Amino acid sequence: MKKYGLLGYPLKHSFSQKYFTQKFSKEHIEAAYLNFEIEDIADICKIIRENLELVGLNVTLPHKETVMKYLTDLDEEAKNIGAVNVIKIERVSDNKTYLKGYNTDIIGFTKPLKVFLNDDIHKKALILGTGGASKAVYNGLVKLGIDPVFVSRSPKQGAFTYQDLNKEIMHEHTIIVNATPLGTFPDVDKSPDIPYEYITSRHLLYDLVYNPAETKFLKLGKERGAKIKNGADMLEIQALEAWKIWNEL
Repeated sequence: MKKYGLLGYPLKHSFSQKYFTQKFSKEHIEAAYLNFEIEDIADICKIIRENLELVGLNVTLPHKETVMKYLTDLDEEAKNIGAVNVIKIERVSDNKTYLKGYNTDIIGFTKPLKVFLNDDIHKKALILGTGGASKAVYNGLVKLGIDPVFVSRSPKQGAFTYQDLNKEIMHEHTIIVNATPLGTFPDVDKSPDIPYEYITSRHLLYDLVYNPAETKFLKLGKERGAKIKNGADMLEIQALEAWKIWNEL
């Protein structure tokens, strides 16, 4: 029986496991989806070695970048982004395994976003966070013709810090994307430290977090009249793309 799985740490909740388990049941697919909660990405070698039926993996925080050194090859999109969230596994021989990394974050992020965009208003964006997911967000925004800037907790070249954010910057950057895990269940009372008082009805707030459906970040934006979007659609699109990679490429 084929196996698929998710690499990450911690895995308090898993959209992927629930989604694929339901898919397998509904479509009568003989397969299993497992969670591999590993703190050290080097443990991927043991997982591959001990699970011979494993043909595909999803990758989530904090391993999207560190997993790359364990892969045989990278898709062009993953190379450009510098992060991987899908791995296709092929057993070449008894002692040789071919691991190819892909990134479906861009299509997952941009497809739901297009519906909300107003070309006259949404020209610049702030990306909160600088981890693996933020790189795909950056590339996705550029593809849509939007000028993005990272917001980091510590000073970095070409990025704002949270302390830099003032009325002028907030007014100019009408898309704000939370690419951090802040606000994820059970820590629902947390949100990125931005000046929410400068958010207006011209703003679009997009949170990659999907649990809860309306994070504190989104609630605070909604109270100021902003359009809001969570990461649920992004995850479904990514799951569909991952299934294609594992079974159709």
